[in-house]
Amino acid sequence: MTTSKALTRTAATTRLDRLVHEVREAVGHGLPHDRTARLVGERLAPHLGADDLLTDRQREGDADHYRQHVLHAEEDGGFSIVALVWLPGQRTTIHDHVSWCVTGVHEGREHERRYELVPDGAGCRLVATRDVVNERGDVCGFAPPGDIHRVWNAGAEKAISLHVYGADITRLGSSVRRTYQPPAGER
Repeated sequence: MTTSKALTRTAATTRLDRLVHEVREAVGHGLPHDRTARLVGERLAPHLGADDLLTDRQREGDADHYRQHVLHAEEDGGFSIVALVWLPGQRTTIHDHVSWCVTGVHEGREHERRYELVPDGAGCRLVATRDVVNERGDVCGFAPPGDIHRVWNAGAEKAISLHVYGADITRLGSSVRRTYQPPAGER
């Protein structure tokens, strides 16, 4: 996911340190991406909504676009943990990812539209397949290919989600592999 500002790294809380250790243990099994994402999601879920997970600074949004706070990037590039802060109306482009990803809603709710590429006569076209509302505590995970989606905050309050990526996005600059134009009739 991209923003118009650089990624910000922030200090860890004791609970975040525990989460990093638990994710490191799950990733260390070296399982296929879908199973790794499932294990990471199981580790992430108990921390969602906890008051002591994020600092006040890590909960700050930006009036112009959703904001990313890099909470941790593993030295070997094995994973990153990012807090995304969404003010009302903020959204991503339609995109896919460079690696497996697990997301969990920490505060508020996120709306998500999932897509797939469907063959047509001249190539492929993007088709919306499912709309999902992810509530506080909800976790979902996915791995390329087949991870095309758009996320937004349709509520009147701030939303915060944690994203664990199977790559060091501080080195890559973003978790996004490609962006897509919306299907006809969708803005």
